[in-house]
Amino acid sequence: MKLLLTSNGLCNRSIIDALADLLEKRFEKSSIAFIPTAANVEVGDKHWLVNDLDNCRKAGFETIDIVDISALTKDQWRPRLDVADVLLFGGGNTFHLIYWIRKSGLDKLLPHYLKTKIYVGISAGSIIMGKSIFLSHAKKLYYPDFKGTPDERFLELVDFSIRPHLNNKPNFPQVNAKIIGEYAKKLPETIYALDDKSAIKVTDGKIEVITEGSYLIFN
Repeated sequence: MKLLLTSNGLCNRSIIDALADLLEKRFEKSSIAFIPTAANVEVGDKHWLVNDLDNCRKAGFETIDIVDISALTKDQWRPRLDVADVLLFGGGNTFHLIYWIRKSGLDKLLPHYLKTKIYVGISAGSIIMGKSIFLSHAKKLYYPDFKGTPDERFLELVDFSIRPHLNNKPNFPQVNAKIIGEYAKKLPETIYALDDKSAIKVTDGKIEVITEGSYLIFN
C-alpha cells in the first residue's frame, strides 16, 4: 500500500518528489484521477480547489480526470478509476467525503485499488484514511458551523490520525499545538499535525514525514 497524505496537495518539490518515488514511473506516462467530492458542500471562494488541480497539471501528468463519485453512478466512475495510476482525494468537508465513499461503494473497492495504485489525500482526503475523529474536536478545528449528525467512523486504513493545516491562522486559527495536544490526551493513536508544506508518505507500512515546513507528532 502506497499513500501520500498531504495537508495542501502537490504544493512543493519535496512532496512531488515523494509521489514520483511512490509511482516509480514518469508523470508524463501516468494518469491521475482527481476526486473533488469533499469540496461540493464548501461555500465561498474555491481558489484552493483550483490551485490543487493546477498543481497536478504543473506536475506533468499525461492525463488528469475529474471524477465526482457523488455525481456519477458506480458504472460511470469505476472504469475511470480503474485506469488511473494515482487516485487523488481532494479537500473540503471530511464528513461529506466519507459519506459518499460509503454510499457509492468505493470503500469496498479501495483496498483492491491500493494494491496497485497510489493514493494521495489532500486535507479531508488524508483525514479519512485514519482513525475516527471526535465531532467536538472536528468542530473546533475545522467545522465550527457544522450541523447534522455525521458519520465519525473513518476508513482506518492506517493506524494513525492526521490533522492538516497546522498553524494556518488565517483559515484555521484553532489548528495549533495547544488545542491538538489537549485532544491528543483523549486518543490512543499517534497524531501527525501537518502544516501546509508537509505530508506523510506511507510505503507498505513504513512511515516517513515529507516536509519543507513544520509538523508535530503527538502520542
